[in-house]
Amino acid sequence: MKQSVKRLAKQWLLPVPNALRKNQLKPDPAGLAHIEHAIRTHYHQDWRSEAHYSPEKYQEDLQAHLSERLENDRRLIVPWLNKAKPLRGQRILEIGCGTGSSTVALAEQGAQVTGIDIDQGALKVARERAAVYGISAEFQSINANQLLKTFGTNRFDSIIFFASLEHMTLTERLASLRDAWRMLQPGGLLVIIETPNRLWFFDSHTSRLPFFNWLPDKLAFRYSQFSPRENFRELYRQYTPESAEHFLRRGRGMSFHELEIAIGPVQKLKVVSSISSFLGMRYRLKQSAIDREYKALLGKIYPDIHPGFFDDHLYLILAKN
Repeated sequence: MKQSVKRLAKQWLLPVPNALRKNQLKPDPAGLAHIEHAIRTHYHQDWRSEAHYSPEKYQEDLQAHLSERLENDRRLIVPWLNKAKPLRGQRILEIGCGTGSSTVALAEQGAQVTGIDIDQGALKVARERAAVYGISAEFQSINANQLLKTFGTNRFDSIIFFASLEHMTLTERLASLRDAWRMLQPGGLLVIIETPNRLWFFDSHTSRLPFFNWLPDKLAFRYSQFSPRENFRELYRQYTPESAEHFLRRGRGMSFHELEIAIGPVQKLKVVSSISSFLGMRYRLKQSAIDREYKALLGKIYPDIHPGFFDDHLYLILAKN
């Protein structure tokens, strides 16, 4: 019942324009079963295996990768991106394609998508999903700090960091942002999607703890034992180089500071859109009074910065001048 109400609310608040809806592809039940098998076989392995979840939480994660992420991308991300610049015919580099839900959402609208990820299991699922949906996309297993070396310049109209910057080390994050900006021609778009904002007071992405993203990495590692999230709090007890990297790749917040280091002062960047400016009142409806007050406070502290840098998650479209 609760899921049905949430689904109806999304349909009302985030209607998909008919021009986009008509392009959405729908696999048959056998195709969905094939994707589910690929997720179970290739993605839900090792620390992500079913044994590390309660039955309810495992089903939540399975359904998210099977269909819910694609539905969310179709309702929220695709209309937002398409309004900034029509997706049809765009050459897009998708950094962090994961299991391919977002790739399908972009490609079915006529974009030419190259998806990269360092997760081999996720890429196997992405390739299987693309085949089931009948979309043409290129997938490569490379680290985002190899962008310029791998692709060169002027190949893409948009470069999208799709829920990926938070899973990088700081060195990777700075290098990939710097190189992505260099790769774009004037007028090209750099897009950041679903990256938790380090400045925000609550970490809803990784730990589900207040102030977690404010903590230094090593302290956050140790403090993770207090997280309410299963398959997280129990994993990071002994601090080693391997466990420290695994912890960072689970997701740490980022803020405008990385963009200033990698690209330049954010006051001079052309922000085409943020998700909050795109949604307007619909965004405010989902915020609590504390959320609105806190964002307003950040805006008073940094009055010359686009308000999209003060949302709980960074959803930004930047145009290169």
